[in-house]
Amino acid sequence: MSADTLLSVRDLHVHFPVGGGLFGAQRALKAVDGVSFDVKRGSTFGIVGESGSGKSTTALAVMRLVQITAGEVTLGGTPIGRLQGADLRRERRRFQMVFQDPFASLNPRKRAGDTILDALNLMDVGKPAERPARARELFIQTGLRPEQLQLFPHQFSGGQRQRIVLARALAARPELVVCDEPVSALDVAIQAQMLNTMMSLQREFGLTYLFISHDLGVVRHMCDEVAVMYLGRIVERAPRDALFERPLHPYTRALWSAAPSFDPGTRSRASRVRLQGDPPSPLAVPPGCRFAGRCPVAQEACRASDPALREVQPGHFVACHRVDDAGRRLYAES
Repeated sequence: MSADTLLSVRDLHVHFPVGGGLFGAQRALKAVDGVSFDVKRGSTFGIVGESGSGKSTTALAVMRLVQITAGEVTLGGTPIGRLQGADLRRERRRFQMVFQDPFASLNPRKRAGDTILDALNLMDVGKPAERPARARELFIQTGLRPEQLQLFPHQFSGGQRQRIVLARALAARPELVVCDEPVSALDVAIQAQMLNTMMSLQREFGLTYLFISHDLGVVRHMCDEVAVMYLGRIVERAPRDALFERPLHPYTRALWSAAPSFDPGTRSRASRVRLQGDPPSPLAVPPGCRFAGRCPVAQEACRASDPALREVQPGHFVACHRVDDAGRRLYAES
């Protein structure tokens, strides 16, 4: 792991046992099935994909909120994927999470200021006498007013509630903040304000974000590097500009073509990559490439063997038999 890498994930597996009743054999639902990536300090690493791709489970595994079946998760040299009990609790202040639904993340009976204060107390941040002032400071830094400290969650808008959640996550002065669809429940105008606040705080405190989203516009605005997941695996990973300007994997191209145009007027509807059917069940992963059954350019080789994720351009990785080792597509543009 290089010195500028904060988070390293290696061959991560998260399998959930299913069945195993009186007459049924137990099977494994492979939500995450061999994921690897590194996140540089002070950067934002995005993970995108359809519902059920495994992106949120990856985030929960990094946070140690679901059981890791296999693999390594390392934070700044500390193997947090192996820690248990008091050792894990001691490291918790280094990595915090912002969830999708801000209202569900807050205790409706607890005042906003007490929510932040509880986090400071739990993580034993600073001297007890200094913590109320720290809570007030966090409110201001996340775009809230000090007089709102005494209000309850229902007295805030959705965007304001998410700012409270962000302030609580920052209470422990974490190195890594894992964000699972943090703005998807907000109006578009409020999304932009929240994202700009997060980027400002990142610059001010040197934060590192692991950012999960299905919104490609948000990802392009927020992330430095992006991984695309499909059925528990990363199928393409690259710096943001390279991935958005020249996606290589047919699934990535399908996602991009289905989104509102990033450059209005530059893409016709004829270039739309249309997929047939739904993703296979993670309980019965097909042989070969997991995307082959929906891929418009799949060949027999795609159904016969599972392509490895390999580097085809500097920093650009793809798992596809229809892309050569020089990063050239071996299929016609649609």
